[in-house]
Amino acid sequence: MGYLVLARKYRPQTFDDLVGQEHIAKTLTNALEAKRLAHAYVFSGPRGCGKTTTARILAKALNCVKGPTASPCGECPQCRDIAAGSSTDDVLEIDGASNRGIDQIRELRDTVKYAPARSRYRVIIIDEAHQISKDGFNALLKTLEEPPPHVVFMMATTEAQKIPETILSRCQRFQVRAIAPADIVGRLKHILTKENI
Repeated sequence: MGYLVLARKYRPQTFDDLVGQEHIAKTLTNALEAKRLAHAYVFSGPRGCGKTTTARILAKALNCVKGPTASPCGECPQCRDIAAGSSTDDVLEIDGASNRGIDQIRELRDTVKYAPARSRYRVIIIDEAHQISKDGFNALLKTLEEPPPHVVFMMATTEAQKIPETILSRCQRFQVRAIAPADIVGRLKHILTKENI
């Protein structure tokens, strides 16, 4: 493989790697260890603080061959595919801005009826979920109320207040914090050391 941008190369791959989000990492780790998982999650917070990354790590934790586990192996096909962003139909990562209408949500709703092909869970990660239309959210509501046991929804948003309360009330919510400057400096030092810079 050729040159990989540092932001992608050092994107957190485990809960231990999440910088500045220890409260979320600990809660999700405890839930995985206790096998008390929600069927839907909302990760909200400012841009660039790790919402989608956290969702991907949770997807790996759920679908790792050793899982569900708080420490995904990173080596099995499911972990590698999710980390590379080339996940199969079992882990769908969609953009809420492009798939915001009722027809796209109905299609998604039809997709989740089927069991995952080679994973434990069918995970749906909706990025910028606040951009889904009102009718789209209404179409999603029934599935969130009575989801198939093999489906986990994860929504990432910078504007949680735009997501209807009917949706939020059926999800476990996490506020992803802006990363403190000291944590950023520490992470940059770690990366520079690894890169021999």
